[in-house]
Amino acid sequence: MTPGIGHNGGPETAGLSWRRHCWQAARSALLPHLPIEVLRGRVRRAQELGLDYKTYASVRAASGHDVVAFLFSSNALRVGPRDASLPTDRAARLARITGCGQIALTVTPLTPQTLPEAARFDAVHPAPRPYGSFAEARAALLAARGPHRPEGVVLVGEAPFEAEWCVAGRLGYYLPADRFFPA
Repeated sequence: MTPGIGHNGGPETAGLSWRRHCWQAARSALLPHLPIEVLRGRVRRAQELGLDYKTYASVRAASGHDVVAFLFSSNALRVGPRDASLPTDRAARLARITGCGQIALTVTPLTPQTLPEAARFDAVHPAPRPYGSFAEARAALLAARGPHRPEGVVLVGEAPFEAEWCVAGRLGYYLPADRFFPA
């Protein structure tokens, strides 16, 4: 049988091994080949931020930008109305972060004034209302992130409704608290 119009005369693509070869070739061409010095710099930056490299690479890949600030919800910090002090493991982890902003968001019934460790953070703001409107969340997060570019801000949260804040504030990434504060 002769090939029809538009056929390039290439091999038949019906075989599994040929499809696998094409897929692997396309995938390897898609993945970037970073110079070793760039990788070393990114590993150093991940250490400055207190993140493991895999998490840092995920943030960079998803947002396309470096981390300029962390927004921590009071839920992620494990600070509540009964015990407003920051747990020692969380405080130690926060102390290791260098080279970026650290902002706290106090979820009601906490207020920025009731957070005793407020001096540890660059700023403390009230968090958006849980399950509040999209516009309210956007306004609260715009005020909280301050001068930082939104695509470089990472929200560290724990409650289910906090992941939606990332979209409302057009933030770069949502990081669950158990990935930032591993047990």
